[in-house]
Amino acid sequence: MKEPKVFSLNISEEKGAIKNPVQKVFFDKKGIVGDAHAGSWHRQVSLLAKERIDVFSKEEKKNIKPGEFAENITTQGIDLSGVSLLDRFKIGPVLLEVVQIGKKCHGRSCAIFQEIGRCVMPKEGIFCRVLKGGQIRINDPINYIPQELNIKIITLSDRASLGEYEDKSGPKIAELLEKFFQGRPWKIKLSRVLIPDSKSRLLQEIRKIKKDKPEIVFTTGGTGIGAKDITPDVIKPLLKLELPGIMDFIRLKYGKNNPRALISRSLSGVLGESLIFVLPGSEKAIVEYMAEIVKILEHSIFMQKNINIH
Repeated sequence: MKEPKVFSLNISEEKGAIKNPVQKVFFDKKGIVGDAHAGSWHRQVSLLAKERIDVFSKEEKKNIKPGEFAENITTQGIDLSGVSLLDRFKIGPVLLEVVQIGKKCHGRSCAIFQEIGRCVMPKEGIFCRVLKGGQIRINDPINYIPQELNIKIITLSDRASLGEYEDKSGPKIAELLEKFFQGRPWKIKLSRVLIPDSKSRLLQEIRKIKKDKPEIVFTTGGTGIGAKDITPDVIKPLLKLELPGIMDFIRLKYGKNNPRALISRSLSGVLGESLIFVLPGSEKAIVEYMAEIVKILEHSIFMQKNINIH
């Protein structure tokens, strides 16, 4: 494959219209200056591979030109099908971050759809926001920078840390996360640590969290009312924001059939730059809690990253 580069730069004054090629463009914090899709929203800039346009042209027996799918940047020499959310593209001084892959087809308001009856952008269009502006030109090289969604899992248990019994809740969280993210456009990196029910050891892990800044943290264990149940007491005072709704909902939902679930002091919030979920230590509780948490996980990540996907 050829060296990744900008094959064409395309802009339009109206949305839903074919974009016209230009030699250079300037990016500000809202997108490409003079383009209809620039604005204070997440899909400021769109990318589409020339190779995919060529395939579409062959299938339809029609010469589709750059910009006719309303993409801003027609790339060449890079496989955009492997791109994940939060990945980045560096083009000269410009830095773009992937915030959406594919989109809802506009149908009649889409010029190429009106002519042919289908479009590649709903499945293969890459949409970005501008992290750093500047000017770029056609043939500028593209540097693709993959990003991982870092997730840390901390199990607190004296007995498990001594090897007296197997930690099951930490691995269960990892298993359920891998299942949830399978087939979704994220690159996840999971790490697990097993520590005793110790305030000092938990604070040590929290210092690492604030330094490493994983997107998501799960703790499991220590949410009851026993003398060793210290996890919420250590974490709650350190939260930048508490998010009580999800935990209140889970306690009430499962507490109807199992009143013991109401005793849990589970909590969630923002710790430094990380989302954190403080969960019970039983494997059964993990399954119940994760079933609800995954429903709000992606949206919470976007909110934490200040990406407005509404």
